[in-house]
Amino acid sequence: MKKYISDWIIKEISLLNDNHCLLKLYLETEIPDIYPGQFVQIKIENAENVFLRRPISVHYVDRKNNELWLLIQIVGKGTKKLTELHQGDKLNLVYPLGNNFTLPENSQTPSKFLLIGGGVGIAPLLYLGAFLKENGWEPTFLLGAGSAKNLVQLEYFNRLGEVLITTEDGSLGEKGFVTNHSSLLRGTADFIYTCGPKAMMMAVARYAKEYNIPCEVSLENHMACGIGACLCCVEKTTEGNVCVCTEGPVFNINKLSWQI
Repeated sequence: MKKYISDWIIKEISLLNDNHCLLKLYLETEIPDIYPGQFVQIKIENAENVFLRRPISVHYVDRKNNELWLLIQIVGKGTKKLTELHQGDKLNLVYPLGNNFTLPENSQTPSKFLLIGGGVGIAPLLYLGAFLKENGWEPTFLLGAGSAKNLVQLEYFNRLGEVLITTEDGSLGEKGFVTNHSSLLRGTADFIYTCGPKAMMMAVARYAKEYNIPCEVSLENHMACGIGACLCCVEKTTEGNVCVCTEGPVFNINKLSWQI
């Protein structure tokens, strides 16, 4: 797939809580094809000791308004700098990078899609859920966080399908981790997509294996270049070591050398 480098204009910037920021970026030309699961690399200007681009999952593509949405977790100097930008500022992106989730082709096939996200791992699932909804499926989301204040964008997820919640402190939804949610006792999903902390994804993968449910994970390995040159994001698979930024970030769990 062709890659692009271009400047996007910040149309809206919203601080959702102390840990998350939503950027809505506008492109003056038509947005090229971007698929659920892919990511971008952002160039961050004028941030002390920040030399490399930052990889951010595509949260949503609003083609009606020619917008790209990015959900940012504020964890260091680079992401903190993004929160200090203003409407009208420009951000230089390399995009679209990586592969995408496997997308169903036949809307006549009845399938129950379960999208499981933890923390900022919910980011790529909104765009995926929108794709499924637009093509005739009703996705179910299972979203988890430490507490209710760290669950964001719920109003958008609720527009797309059923939303199930877990929080570790019990402040919203069921108390515990996503893999403890009572809905999983049914084992009725036909396909699972998941993104979040590695320990969570490994637990989801074990669940999928137990119930013989096809499952894809979106890995969040540390990345620097985004093009497979720096080898920062190498992951061991059944076919050898691969760069997550080029061979992923989406993998079928059967291709990963996880002890599941």
